[in-house]
Amino acid sequence: MTSPVLTPLEFPKPGSKVLVITAHPDDVDFGAAGTVALLVESGVEVTYCITTDGHQGGEDASISRDEMRKIRRKEQNDAARLLGVKEVIYLGKDDGSIMPSLSLREDFVKVIRKVKPDVLITQSPERNWARMPASHPDHMAVGETAIQAVYPDARNQFAFPHLLNESLEPWNVPLIWVMSHHSPSNFVEITNVIEKKFEALKQHVSQTAHVPDLRDRVTSWMTLAAKAANLPEGKLAEMFFVVNA
Repeated sequence: MTSPVLTPLEFPKPGSKVLVITAHPDDVDFGAAGTVALLVESGVEVTYCITTDGHQGGEDASISRDEMRKIRRKEQNDAARLLGVKEVIYLGKDDGSIMPSLSLREDFVKVIRKVKPDVLITQSPERNWARMPASHPDHMAVGETAIQAVYPDARNQFAFPHLLNESLEPWNVPLIWVMSHHSPSNFVEITNVIEKKFEALKQHVSQTAHVPDLRDRVTSWMTLAAKAANLPEGKLAEMFFVVNA
């Protein structure tokens, strides 16, 4: 029986495209790796757009911040490959510096028009007081800007008109799936791909190796999501707030 609040998320048909826009390397794997694995298995093409270089991450002060940039990119590439994601686009912005801006909107519009997704997955622009780590300022800024890029800019031929000279024609993204929202509306059961999610997270060694209870923490989040969806005991889920754009 499904919850009166959370309903199963309907996947796009095989051959469709999903674009994931997040702030940092590893954000998508914490928020939606199980869903991404299932999308790829169902024949959907998934592309990542990672906004920052992640250079402020990790606990090891002996690693230079320039080296951390390289490490984070490799970790994300490895995690994406494991899930079957073939393209990862990096914007290379400085970690910890993201603010909603017209220039960032243009960057996201370029990616949207290039990829032509049927669904955009991004982070919540609203603070989730129950999960403060999900509400990093970069996360909220990326979520806000990505949603602005979907509406009105990506579909509007008069927004950033110079992009037409680059053969980046307007594109209408009909659906947005928002991760880590304080009032989720839909769920994806990921019980059968849980090991893929953990393997993806394990690729982010610089961010996860020093967290001994990582598996337990993430399992507890997914167990709460499954309970909110009225799934049987032992099931696991990821949650999203779905927006018709």
